[in-house]
Amino acid sequence: MAAQSKPDLVLASVRRLLRVGATANLLNLLQKRHPVDIAGMLRALNDHERRAAVDAMAGADPRLAMQVIAELDVEQGASLLANRPPADIVRLLQELAPDDAAALIDRFPEELREQVRDLMQGQTTAGVTELLENPEGTAGRIMNPRVFALPEEATAAEAVNALQQLGGVEMSFYLYVIDDRRHLVGVVSLRRLLLVPPQATLKEIMTTDVISVGVDTDQEEVAKKVSSYHLLAVPVVDDENKLVGTVTVDDVIDVIRDTTTEEFQKLGGLEALDEPYAQTPIATLVKKRARWLVVLFLGEMLTATAMGYFEKEIARAVVLALFVPLIISSGGNSGSQAASLIIRALAVGEVTLRDWWRIMRREVISGLSLGAILGSVGFIRVSLWQQLFGTYGAHWFLIALTVLFALIGVVMWGTIAGSMLPFVMKRLGADPATSSAPFVATLVDVTGLVIYFTVAATILRGTLL
Repeated sequence: MAAQSKPDLVLASVRRLLRVGATANLLNLLQKRHPVDIAGMLRALNDHERRAAVDAMAGADPRLAMQVIAELDVEQGASLLANRPPADIVRLLQELAPDDAAALIDRFPEELREQVRDLMQGQTTAGVTELLENPEGTAGRIMNPRVFALPEEATAAEAVNALQQLGGVEMSFYLYVIDDRRHLVGVVSLRRLLLVPPQATLKEIMTTDVISVGVDTDQEEVAKKVSSYHLLAVPVVDDENKLVGTVTVDDVIDVIRDTTTEEFQKLGGLEALDEPYAQTPIATLVKKRARWLVVLFLGEMLTATAMGYFEKEIARAVVLALFVPLIISSGGNSGSQAASLIIRALAVGEVTLRDWWRIMRREVISGLSLGAILGSVGFIRVSLWQQLFGTYGAHWFLIALTVLFALIGVVMWGTIAGSMLPFVMKRLGADPATSSAPFVATLVDVTGLVIYFTVAATILRGTLL
């Protein structure tokens, strides 16, 4: 039997201590580990064990408890707090940065959410309730209102002293410079602050070309700006350019992760889940998957209708039916490829709506090239099987030509449809990821059959047809 790894041994110890109620020993074990590692262990525990571990930490070391909860999924963290009295929740939330606290409150049941917000009014955590007033999905909702900012007349020495005395400001990467009305006028990196003469004023050493975002800026746009300018944090300003907070890189990573998860699920042909997969109720999971499956099933029924329309051609040349899976799958695959590329390009800002014509020209060329490659492979396959086994009869050459030209047409159409659908969705105000691979494949399946049998009717007329 293989020896257990160290993490497995620690997890086993945590379970054993929880089982016997040895809270002091449990705390001693957990306090020696990083909150990220503790969060990983909590995910491996069952719900009862997880709550018992959090209760033990919250009673003796609330800061550690909240650091661990902050490392869990927001929904999971909120569920671990939601069974506590509102006053106790407020006490624990004071250990977190306002943006992290606001994210948890947002996931509470409505009644509990209102009770917690009422208790927070007038306390040091009142800034959390102000964040919750901002629209969801904006910079104002995910920013930290605690920001390191000093007036432009302050010296470097004063700034360094202020930094040393700093408390409660999460991940300070920059010193923001403000005027007497709190307008953002400049920024100084902490590295530069330490390298300049102590008597230098912030006005003399600051950079005035500040990259900032508005309170109402979409959080995905914030993520793009942080990524594009390689920032560790971006300041948030109101309509009057007054500094109100900052969005740090850890918040941006969370946004990117959530956005990527949502788009990946849509690409798979289902509605985005509101909770982690393991925590999503079976009924909700079935409902979100069933809607798209029904739509795709109804779309695929058109394939059967198209096959019925060409029933006579199939009856006359049964050999044509052998290539139907080959033709429609090639079209669907090429369309799915194109859709995935364009959805990604739109998501990261590589292309915009006005680039649609340039993209179409590129995809027509790509589709012709890819179709020619696949068509040539199909032509060689028919020819080879004919020479080896005599499979396709006297008109094998015409059948091979049908496969060749049908694949060129179907693959080119697939690339065009797959590349243009995301633009259409975006133009209509929908998420481009909605034009998912299954949706594109279903569309191309139907039209691919029409292209295939039209080519066959043209080439095989007077022989097999």
